[in-house]
Amino acid sequence: MCYILSVQYQLVFFNAKVQASIEAWPKGILASFVRISEQIEQSGPNLGMPYTRPFGEGLFEMRAKGPEGIGRAFFCCLVGRRVVILHGFIKKTQATPIQELKIARQRLKEVTHD
Repeated sequence: MCYILSVQYQLVFFNAKVQASIEAWPKGILASFVRISEQIEQSGPNLGMPYTRPFGEGLFEMRAKGPEGIGRAFFCCLVGRRVVILHGFIKKTQATPIQELKIARQRLKEVTHD
C-alpha cells in the first residue's frame, strides 16, 4: 500500500496593501504569480529557479513572468508551514532595486520579531 502525504502550506499576505498591489499586476504576470503560489501551497516554497530564489537571511523571491513583463514578490517562511508575501513589485530594470529589497527586509524583521 502506498500513501501520499499532502504537504500543505498556507500562503498569506503581509497586509491588505501588499495583496492589493499584487492583485493589480497585469493579468499575465498575475497569472504566473498565482500558478507559482499554488505550487508553493502544494509542494512548499523550495521550488528553485526559475520560480523562486533565496535572497539570504530567510528572505526569498518569487519570480513571476508574463507577456507584460516581470513581477517579483518577496516572501518568508514561518513556523506552521506559513508563507508570508512581504512585498511585491513590477521590475523595470535588470537588477532588483535596493529600495524594494529594503522594504522586504524591514517587513521580514517585523514578522520574525528580530
